[in-house]
Amino acid sequence: MSADAGDDRSVRRSGNTFLGDAWINFKRWNLKAVRNPFVLVVSLVQPVIFLVLFTQVFGQVATGAVNRGGGGITYETYLVPAIAMQVSLAAAATSGIGLVNDIEEGMFEKVMVSPMNRTAVFLGKTAAEMVRIVVQIAIILGLGVLLGAEIATGVVGALGIVAVGILFSVWFVSLSNALAVVTRDQESTIIGANLLQFPLLFVSTAFLPLAVLPDWIRTVATYNPVTYGVDAARALILDRDVMTVVEVTAFPTTVGGVEFGAVWNTLFPALAVLVVLDLALGAVAVAAIRRASSSDVR
Repeated sequence: MSADAGDDRSVRRSGNTFLGDAWINFKRWNLKAVRNPFVLVVSLVQPVIFLVLFTQVFGQVATGAVNRGGGGITYETYLVPAIAMQVSLAAAATSGIGLVNDIEEGMFEKVMVSPMNRTAVFLGKTAAEMVRIVVQIAIILGLGVLLGAEIATGVVGALGIVAVGILFSVWFVSLSNALAVVTRDQESTIIGANLLQFPLLFVSTAFLPLAVLPDWIRTVATYNPVTYGVDAARALILDRDVMTVVEVTAFPTTVGGVEFGAVWNTLFPALAVLVVLDLALGAVAVAAIRRASSSDVR
């Protein structure tokens, strides 16, 4: 009798379903974000400054590098996908800070002693972060168009860039939350996230094409997740295959004389890399939360 009851408790820890637990956490973190819009504004300000300053200060010089070998695109068009991914990265970097606040205020322990599913707790929080990222990418795309950027794929392409931004941010949200659980300190979490955020941006194809970068940066960029997020978004804004770190030609560039499918030669490898990274680091974040609940709270 007691063994059966124990088994039942281990299988069904909460009166809610998995989705119910995720929904509760999704609502809680969105309410927290609404009550503290400072984080939303701050994580958006820096990318907006980057977009305006980079296009105005480096626009003329960088346009020549971007169009080396042909292309005919403006630096605004080239830069907007990079800034959209930077917004995702900046928002993801602040995700762990919210978790540290929960730990310091004792809310984390309350959640951990509840019967909610740990994976659902993480997914609900991550989904709430995605809402913020969608809003921020939409603002960047709108501002980019006002500055002269052109989205060749139109509204569908813009929605695709938002989707890429979501997929791109999950791995860094996971990393930021894992850092928060391990360090349990705001300063350490911020330093750890920023220590990775800016170097990763500058040793990728975010601001200049791979061909004009030094050899060692080309090598690093090949293994840098930012390169894959930026290239996927850039392929959607330009409607062409832009990936140079990995050459994929599986998809035809023309069907019946009409250009078709070239963009998938960039999207397929980029999305595959991001999905694998999201799953791997998402598992690390969930494991860190489970370990915290079993070692410190129980």
